[in-house]
Amino acid sequence: PRSTLFPYTTLFRSPAEPRSSGRYSGEGGLTMTIVYEDNEGQTTDIPMRRIRFTINGEKKIAEVEPRLLLAHLIRRGLGLTGTHMGCDTTNCGACTVLVDGRPVKSCTMLAVQADGHQISTVEGLATASELHPLQEGFREEHGLQCGFCTPGMMMAAKALLDENPDPGEEDVRWALSGNLCRCTGYQNIVKSVLWAAAKLRAESGEA
Repeated sequence: PRSTLFPYTTLFRSPAEPRSSGRYSGEGGLTMTIVYEDNEGQTTDIPMRRIRFTINGEKKIAEVEPRLLLAHLIRRGLGLTGTHMGCDTTNCGACTVLVDGRPVKSCTMLAVQADGHQISTVEGLATASELHPLQEGFREEHGLQCGFCTPGMMMAAKALLDENPDPGEEDVRWALSGNLCRCTGYQNIVKSVLWAAAKLRAESGEA
């Protein structure tokens, strides 16, 4: 019978390891369930693409199916689950990451399109010892409620602050217009970004 747990096969493994290696096979492992019709015992290999990319400063190689979404590579392949999946249609912005510094909805970008590019996720904001000013701002100004939209909001806001270190309220609202907060906490989110902008300017001596 046809399995419907996962709609495609994705392999995340070291390029040197064979595909039949133990921990990379089996349902729920790093190799997702293989889904295909068994027609009289004949099967067709699923084409794979090898891609190279940098994520949060770390260089990676992955072998992926061409139709794999970037969001699934990030969440399932790399285990960076701060990138959330909310709609699969680019409407909510919960999956926003930065690709070469630009905000991208990773739920509708293919993983193969990230080949040769730099990706930043919310996990890359903080250092080992301190939070990023955006994270501090969301804490200080109570910019999160349930928190589901927060990673995408922060990444969209980071793209704004990297380009415009002294935004006004309208600039922030425009930059975040592609991100939805189902708790409707927009006012405090805007305050959080402005708080972060002020701290970043102070740290750079541009206050």
